[in-house]
Amino acid sequence: MIKNDLFLRALKGETVERPPVWMMRQAGRYLPDFMKLKEKYDFFTRCRTPELAAEITTMPIEQVGTDAAILFSDILVVPQAMNVEIEMRPGVGPFLPNPVRSPLDVNDIIVPDVYEELGYVYDAIKLTKERLNDEVPLIGFAGSPWTILCYLVQGQGSKNFDKAKEFCFKRPDAAQVLLQKITDTTIAYLKGKVKAGVDAIQIFDSWGGLLSPTDYQTYSWKYIQQIIDALKDEIPVIAYGKGCWFALKEMSQSGAAALGVDWTCSAINARYLSGGQITLQGNFDPSRLYSTPQEIKKMTTQMIDEFGKDRYIANLGHGILPDIPVRNAQAFVDAVKEYKPR
Repeated sequence: MIKNDLFLRALKGETVERPPVWMMRQAGRYLPDFMKLKEKYDFFTRCRTPELAAEITTMPIEQVGTDAAILFSDILVVPQAMNVEIEMRPGVGPFLPNPVRSPLDVNDIIVPDVYEELGYVYDAIKLTKERLNDEVPLIGFAGSPWTILCYLVQGQGSKNFDKAKEFCFKRPDAAQVLLQKITDTTIAYLKGKVKAGVDAIQIFDSWGGLLSPTDYQTYSWKYIQQIIDALKDEIPVIAYGKGCWFALKEMSQSGAAALGVDWTCSAINARYLSGGQITLQGNFDPSRLYSTPQEIKKMTTQMIDEFGKDRYIANLGHGILPDIPVRNAQAFVDAVKEYKPR
């Protein structure tokens, strides 16, 4: 039994004494101990070395005291397993020397044996569970098929992923084949994570908000729904779509245990759009962690007041930024832990 099961209870919609708290990208560059490992090992070495991934995953639990851990990994390990070369370039981020630009390129993308290609992730989960010693739950994750397609086609990060959208709209059949391959791989990958011992799953649709509501249904949501359908009876699934407030109604009817909300959608609108009966997660603006600790605590308390303490998980609206002072991240976590309903 997990000693601090507040996060899992909130996912079930149970009444809690206070909301649980964790932060997206909480095992990352704002932690000095993480930066020491970053100087020694490159990005994908850290992802592929179970001992390092486990150590990094548990850092924020030990140092900031969040109520859940999220496995240190990356959404791009999935396309790497699918026969795609991906580099992590300084100052650029993910870079694909050979992006997908044609139906022939799509044919070269494989649906792999996840246990063969991604076994290091499952080993990292097992080691992390040992290190956590049932103190808090462990979250596993994957990128949404649309978000993965964005990188595969664009070839690197982008503000608008124009090449990815062009590919979908000019070659919709090839795009649907590629999205289905990513979906099938992701389902197998996440089922492996469940077997390895994670306690919940989050799907990150980081670029869903770049699509119109109609295109979102066609190119993103229907594939996320397949993933939720495949997993929801085994494990709680959180669906997080940045900028996807327009789809909250469909998301709330999907079988997901919770929905992530970014800071551009108010608590009252998120509750209204999602029907008020599903756990919501979010939605503190990560840039607001540049404020003073006193201001952070005040705003965090106000955020919980607006969402309500039940059916709610306190989190950021997106990942924590790399230069946030640890004491400011601590102030956010402490404010949630000290919360008293009015």
